[in-house]
Amino acid sequence: MNNGELKKLEDNLWNAANSLRAYGGIKASDYAVPVLGLIFLRFADNKYTHAEPEITAEYNRDKGSRLERSIEQVAIEKCGFYLAPEARYDYLLNLPGEIKHAQAIKEAMESIERSQDVQFQGVLPKEPYFAIEKKKEDILPQLLKLFSDIPEDASGDVFGKIYEYFLGKFALSEGQKGGEFFTPTSVVRFLVEVIEPFPGNTPKDKIRTIFDPACGSGGMFVQSANFLEKAKLSRDKIYVEGQEFMGETVRLAKMNLLVNNLRGEIAEVNSYETDYFNSLGKYDFVMANPPFNVKGIKESTVKNDPRFTHYGLPKPKGGKKGQDKITDANYLWISLFATSLNDTGRAGFVMANSASDGRNAEYEIRRKMVDDQIVDCMVTIPSNMFYTVTLPATLWFLDKGKRGTERQDRILFIDARNIFRQLDRAHRDWSEEQIKNLAAIVQLYRGEHERYHELIASYITNAIGALRTINPPLAEYRKLYNRLAENLTLYAKESEARRKPAQAKKLAASGLLNRLAELAVLDKFTLPEIENLTGFAPTRKDNTSQLEFAAGLGAVVKVYGEIAAKLQERHKEILTIYKQAGKLLRLKQDKRWSELGLIGADSALNEALRLVCFEDEIQEIRGVLDWPRYWFESMDWLQSRFPEAKYTDVVGLCKAAEREEYAEEQDYSLNAGRYVGVVIEGEDMTKDEFKQQINEKSQHFKELTIYSHQLEKTISENIHRLLNG
Repeated sequence: MNNGELKKLEDNLWNAANSLRAYGGIKASDYAVPVLGLIFLRFADNKYTHAEPEITAEYNRDKGSRLERSIEQVAIEKCGFYLAPEARYDYLLNLPGEIKHAQAIKEAMESIERSQDVQFQGVLPKEPYFAIEKKKEDILPQLLKLFSDIPEDASGDVFGKIYEYFLGKFALSEGQKGGEFFTPTSVVRFLVEVIEPFPGNTPKDKIRTIFDPACGSGGMFVQSANFLEKAKLSRDKIYVEGQEFMGETVRLAKMNLLVNNLRGEIAEVNSYETDYFNSLGKYDFVMANPPFNVKGIKESTVKNDPRFTHYGLPKPKGGKKGQDKITDANYLWISLFATSLNDTGRAGFVMANSASDGRNAEYEIRRKMVDDQIVDCMVTIPSNMFYTVTLPATLWFLDKGKRGTERQDRILFIDARNIFRQLDRAHRDWSEEQIKNLAAIVQLYRGEHERYHELIASYITNAIGALRTINPPLAEYRKLYNRLAENLTLYAKESEARRKPAQAKKLAASGLLNRLAELAVLDKFTLPEIENLTGFAPTRKDNTSQLEFAAGLGAVVKVYGEIAAKLQERHKEILTIYKQAGKLLRLKQDKRWSELGLIGADSALNEALRLVCFEDEIQEIRGVLDWPRYWFESMDWLQSRFPEAKYTDVVGLCKAAEREEYAEEQDYSLNAGRYVGVVIEGEDMTKDEFKQQINEKSQHFKELTIYSHQLEKTISENIHRLLNG
């Protein structure tokens, strides 16, 4: 299943499931957990079905011998759990009429839990199904039918992505409450790309430990596992441990581990009060998105805990004697993340912007941490990236392994506030390529030049693949366009003698026949020669070759852009004529219109154009002419800023600050905006470019003015018609 197919499946499943929720009048907060539970049941059955032949074979082989084991024991060894007949998805899907679905689902969940370790007992949802069934009896069977559409050959990774997709959708629909358990995937993906849970120099037999003391639904762990898969490493190379205060969220996280086949443990504890995993100096990696600006934590709770006191406590300045109070918990969390790392550990976490410049006790903690040479990178991210926080947040990256390297007295600052993809009016995220490009800046800063070249090589591979797909859809569009133009002209000639005088007069007055006569066929497109591009070997990872490829691709995509603009203009023209012809040219009950294929011709042409020119950035759907441009822009974003494939400061984007600057000049501020500067838009524009931009804006203004006058006229006419009957 490719990304496009998975995206379509996710959208279809969500839209259908959400429609059922609305139909039943069920709140999202009451719906999320049971729906995620059904996705888990579908995953469990899928996984068990794949393992079943091996389970049965081994059970039958040892049956009757001294090695004989129960089918349950064999299943747990081979699959991780045992599915009794009453827990199979087909059984639930085709329940006998006298059995209620809520009760059957509850018994299925209990059956699966009986084969699990103690930590996974009581995790799966059971009681919420009764409330849904009470609202509308037909919702549960419809949901079971819906999730049966997930293909039987879907991998565990596919289920993990669907589960994560639904988590994000529920978080978005629940607003403030949803944000408590879910960190947007693109933010987590970037954290993972930067801290690299399994660096390339790690011995293959080593198990790396990952800790999240505010783990929510476990998204940090899932994305870490996905990172391993892309590096062609097994998920059992990491062991995860998480702490979470909310019991329901703990169950979501444990289900997430099960669905994604992750080894680890989630504890239901308050991280301020309990160090469940003895975290001090223990972990290779720490990732988290803790709650911001929490007030009311008592000093007595944390004052004797070295997890929080190593760099000092954030106590209010000049507080009353005996006051048992912490200013807010931001620096408690920061200290916890830092002290949980082992001597070479890395941390990446989300933090309120205000913490970057906090004063008084927070300043002292930050100063000690910076002087301890563990603060490695600070990234300011756009506003509206989170469901519960509208203001920009900052991503902190700590690296104890940078001590003793050339980076030990240097901190990288990245201002990414203007890099985002707009999801809707209120929410933003990063595309996959934006994540990779921002991470590439950090990799260049660390001297990981090979990683940079590998990324550019992947863009080149994708661009070559895109170039090879262009001709067939373009030829198909041209064929449909010309067929429509020719058949409209033919119909006009053939129907002329059968047209009544009044019809002929109205048609002549419209000017349609003149426009139809002027409608030219679409000539074959003159495409640039691309053999030197499609024959390029992406294995050539030297900077000169990669820059040469990008220059050639840039010239090609410029031509493709011109072709796309011409196509869209001609498309609009022919569809306008087609629409008018349907009203003025077509004779009533004339079979010839159908025989010439003119019924629905606009739909076929629209679909053909979509395959050539369509662009939907959010759905990651593009026409064949747009994909080469996309890959060109992805690599050009990096190559234009780092032309020598080496880290360099870029005004408005990134700055590697030395100790003199961050400690003395900026007094330990970790606010990226203080370091990277601001780009004045248009200051590098030529006179001709400026004229062109003014002309374009002027033309756009004229178009808007004409449209506004048309709108005024339409509104006025409608009001007049309404008032005068």
